[in-house]
Amino acid sequence: MEKEGNIYLGTSRKPDDSLQKGEYLNLKLANRHGLITGATGTGKTVTLQNLAEGFSDAGVPVFCADVKGDLSGLAKPGNGEDFLLKRAADIGLEDYPFQQYPVIFWDLFGKQGHPIRTTISDMGPLLLSRLMDLSDAQEGCLNIAFRIADEEGMMLLDMKDLQAMLSHLAENAKSYSGQYGNITKQSIGAIQRQLLVLENQGGENFFGETALDIKDLMRTTRDGRGAINILAADELMMSPRLYATFLLWLLSELFEELPEVGDLDKPRLVFFFDEAHLLFSDAPKILIKRVEQVVKLIRSKGVGVYFVTQNPLDIPDPVLSQLGNRIQHALRAYTPREQKAVKTAAETFRPNPDFDAMEAITQLGVGEALVSTLLKKGVPSMVQRTLIRPPQSQLGPLTDEERQDAIEISPVTGIYDERVDRESAYEILTKRSEERSKAEEAERKREDEEKLSRRGSRARGRKRSSNRQSVTEAAIKSVTRSVASSLGRALVRGILGSLKRGF
Repeated sequence: MEKEGNIYLGTSRKPDDSLQKGEYLNLKLANRHGLITGATGTGKTVTLQNLAEGFSDAGVPVFCADVKGDLSGLAKPGNGEDFLLKRAADIGLEDYPFQQYPVIFWDLFGKQGHPIRTTISDMGPLLLSRLMDLSDAQEGCLNIAFRIADEEGMMLLDMKDLQAMLSHLAENAKSYSGQYGNITKQSIGAIQRQLLVLENQGGENFFGETALDIKDLMRTTRDGRGAINILAADELMMSPRLYATFLLWLLSELFEELPEVGDLDKPRLVFFFDEAHLLFSDAPKILIKRVEQVVKLIRSKGVGVYFVTQNPLDIPDPVLSQLGNRIQHALRAYTPREQKAVKTAAETFRPNPDFDAMEAITQLGVGEALVSTLLKKGVPSMVQRTLIRPPQSQLGPLTDEERQDAIEISPVTGIYDERVDRESAYEILTKRSEERSKAEEAERKREDEEKLSRRGSRARGRKRSSNRQSVTEAAIKSVTRSVASSLGRALVRGILGSLKRGF
């Protein structure tokens, strides 16, 4: 059933239930993005597992989040259960080998995989504001903090760096407000409180170094298969905003770092965004607009993005219109919203005169889906009712021991396991504060000595006070000189606020 340059998805059926033909995903058009939808328990995870296997076999690296833990089974061969063998027979799949796949496990908390981190500077103010659910005024103050740090070339690596920067901003609010706009201590305090909430949710584990190198998500094995990067997301899902913001940051990093490559014979990387509704739920319009831009433009970087969610209504129309490859599992239609979702899903397919897509969506069985993929010229294929192929790897999760064994032999073992804390904003601002304190102490001592030795000379005292700049004036001038001298090395940010490399 395999076909060169394609991933076999399953076999379509005619209305009389007889087999029709194999359904495939064209690798050359896989970077035109895709959508996998369906109610809980209808087979979305198995479809995702099949696609990950197919891309890996084709030499395409994959990144996906494992919300329930089931995808970890990709690291172990399947065991030939009866229902899998029956499905293989039902779709005419004669060659059905079981095999394991090259998996790299990741975990923001470092428990079920290699730690995966980024820096506060890399995340940027837009995504961080979204993560902390800041108001417009608070987001404005956060932007000022980043602007000052960027202009002075101070990296904000971890949460203590941002806390130090916010404290510095509050202490010097008056001097900075004239240049950057109004800064209120109330807004700064609110951001600091949200940082504490984020820290309690595990954000402290996520921010820091060694930061993830995107190249480590794009590995291939010696036999030419693409690595399957699996993010342990069961614990992460307890903080859904952190989950969504992290995946959006990762998508932004891919967009900013990868060069333009145009249309390739296969993608350079495929990115699965599971529980995609979390990305768009309550998101500000500016963020949705920029996500739309990234999805539209990232295909020219050779990256395919596949959204996985229960309901097609979870995806905004401008994004939905860019998803050319679609796999629709069963939906229920008990409520008006569910009926609207079924109608929306049916209307997005190229009609098939053999059946009513809207009716079929409510009647699909487990492991069955409506499939429409892009043909050679980018035209969507006629929708087909398809029995999805069974996976070659294990259905269900690995044991803890099996997962640990896979982590120990991973190609990135030892790269990210230890946290690094180099000099950054916290150390720089702490050093400045200490130097300022020493200068103030020296100033006080000098004044005391002068008062004792020149108590009788008022005229000289007046001259001294008029000629000597105060400590505050000196500090402001020092900051001004620092900003002026660092404009040539100011950091530059991309479409979603993450840092652009090479500047």
